[in-house]
Amino acid sequence: MSDITIRRALLSVWDKTGIVELARDLADRGVELLSTGGTLRCLAEAGIPVTSVAEFTGHPEIFAGRVKTLHPKLEGAILYRRHDQADEAAELGIPPIDLVVVNLYPFEAVTADPECDLARALEHIDIGGPTMLRAAAKNHTAVAVVIEPAQYGALRMELEDHDGAVSASMRARLAREAFARVSAYDAGIASWLQPADEPFPPRLNVPMSKVSDMRYGENPHQRAAFYGELGWKGPTLARARQLQGKEMSYNNINDADAALAIAMEFSAPTAVIIKHANPAGVACANDLLTAYDHALACDPVSAFGGILAINRPFTLALAERLGKHFFEVILAPAFDEDAAVKLARKKNLRVLQVPDMSDHGRGDWYLKRVAGGYLVSDWDQGGPEERRVVTRRLPTEEEHVGLDFAWRVAKHVKSNAILLTQGTRTIGVGAGQMSRVDATELAVMKARKAGLDTAGCVLASDAFFPFRDGLDAAAASGCAAVIEPGGSIRDDEVIGAADEHGLAMVFTGTRHFRH
Repeated sequence: MSDITIRRALLSVWDKTGIVELARDLADRGVELLSTGGTLRCLAEAGIPVTSVAEFTGHPEIFAGRVKTLHPKLEGAILYRRHDQADEAAELGIPPIDLVVVNLYPFEAVTADPECDLARALEHIDIGGPTMLRAAAKNHTAVAVVIEPAQYGALRMELEDHDGAVSASMRARLAREAFARVSAYDAGIASWLQPADEPFPPRLNVPMSKVSDMRYGENPHQRAAFYGELGWKGPTLARARQLQGKEMSYNNINDADAALAIAMEFSAPTAVIIKHANPAGVACANDLLTAYDHALACDPVSAFGGILAINRPFTLALAERLGKHFFEVILAPAFDEDAAVKLARKKNLRVLQVPDMSDHGRGDWYLKRVAGGYLVSDWDQGGPEERRVVTRRLPTEEEHVGLDFAWRVAKHVKSNAILLTQGTRTIGVGAGQMSRVDATELAVMKARKAGLDTAGCVLASDAFFPFRDGLDAAAASGCAAVIEPGGSIRDDEVIGAADEHGLAMVFTGTRHFRH
């Protein structure tokens, strides 16, 4: 394939950003411009010579503009093979279109509104746009296709560097991006139309858009990029604003996402410290300073080089409290101006602003990659619970508060997971162990290593205790109350152990494995 000189271009865009400047540049190069609807008016008002598609095809737009580009002459001008169908095109009076600049009706943005109904959604499904994009991308040996304002600069540089032409490599890249955009657009439509009572369609397409390339993946020998899910509702790192620091790494994003998930669990001022996707410390308090102090005290050694998430605006007082402690990333919904200035002195610290942490929105599915496929499920947002006390001793009011806090955090700890808390602060985390009793003993060991008192603590287990040994270990540490799903064939034995030790125990009926 060789360079293609642009002589005729079709411009039809919803997003008018930069379109006047691009059109003026094309017109100055002697390119004949065709356009439709609002784009046509925009260019004409800017004094740029432009011909309507209706004039080009000899057929008016119909049905209030619902049909305006679906015409054989227009599609033929984009699609015909230049090397062996030129004579037929000439006989039919179809001149070639060399450049197609089209972006689509904003279906994703419109349907992100919870109040969007079916009628409004349907009117924002683009038909002509995807058709033109696919046609131009299919015929990219002769046609260049541009799908968004972000590509205009590269196109103008290409035209400048190639004396008004577009190279074969550029056309091929633009074609790939056009096909990917149309695919993602259609996937978003199919997802939005999927009935709530039929959550898993026969074919699953998750529309995503690249946020950034990454230096490497989980390890330096792995390539990686970060993609955001189109149509995602609620807080996400894909839309976070990085205020300072070097670019986020693959592991930074993974850990920061874990921190964000826990921070969103609580309405009270909360501090979350994450290390390798597990909480090193979590605390809620009446003020941020206390919450941070308690979170850090849980495991100050592991917290070094970790991720800190705060669910309130980050204050100067908190920035000063950090002292010389090293965090890789700090995220919060906002940063006070003087706090931002203080944090800026830590040159290696990445600072992320993630608005609306109180919003618990999620995408439609949770996906986990396996070789040759994906496991697809709902997000674990709690599920139905029927909490019931199964021991002779009832939890105190204070213990109930601690049990609820521990249960919310435990579902974010890798299984097998045991969490020890005092009130609304973690004091010991036993994560990712092969046996539940090992996880219990690890949580106790971590608490004591941090110099924290386990007497009177409460314990959360992400799944049932299969044997009483876990309860025995908890009681030996001074644990006073336990929350777990229940459901073991040895529940009676486990409950008996709790009664024997004078523990209060609550069954939730809901498990929270996290692998």
